[in-house]
Amino acid sequence: MFITLETDYAVRIISVLCRQGDKMDAKTISEKACVTLRFALKILRKLVGAGLVRSFKGTQGGYVIDLDPSEITLRMVVEAIEGTYYFSRCLAPDGICNRGASDVCCYRKAFDEISQTVRDKLDEYNFADMIAGSEEFNKENGQ
Repeated sequence: MFITLETDYAVRIISVLCRQGDKMDAKTISEKACVTLRFALKILRKLVGAGLVRSFKGTQGGYVIDLDPSEITLRMVVEAIEGTYYFSRCLAPDGICNRGASDVCCYRKAFDEISQTVRDKLDEYNFADMIAGSEEFNKENGQ
C-alpha cells in the first residue's frame, strides 16, 4: 500500500514552499518539486483550499506557505489531498459495510484503531523538523 502520487507530490510542494519562505510562482514550484505544472496547479488548489498555502493572483501572483512549517504535519498534507485517513472504506461516513451492521462487524474496531494510529503517527511529523533533519543529513553526507 502506497500513498498516491498526488499526495507524494503535495508533500514535495509543501517542502519547497517551506524551504523558500517567500512567494513563488507555480512554474518555479513545479520545477523545484519535479512535478508537471498542470499537476502542481491542481495540487496547489487543494492545498490552498485546506489553508496550508495562500495564493496571490495577477502578474505578481504566486503561492506562499500559510502556516509556520512547524505547524504543518504530514497528516494535514495527506488529508488535504486524500481526505480523512481511514484504513478501510467501511469506516468513512458514507462507507458501507457488507459484513453487516457496523456495530456488529468484528473488524470495525481493529480498522478504527489502525486508522487512528496512522493519523496519530502522521501528526508526529512536521515540516520544520523534517526539513531540518534532511538538511542535517545532507551536510553529514557532503551533499
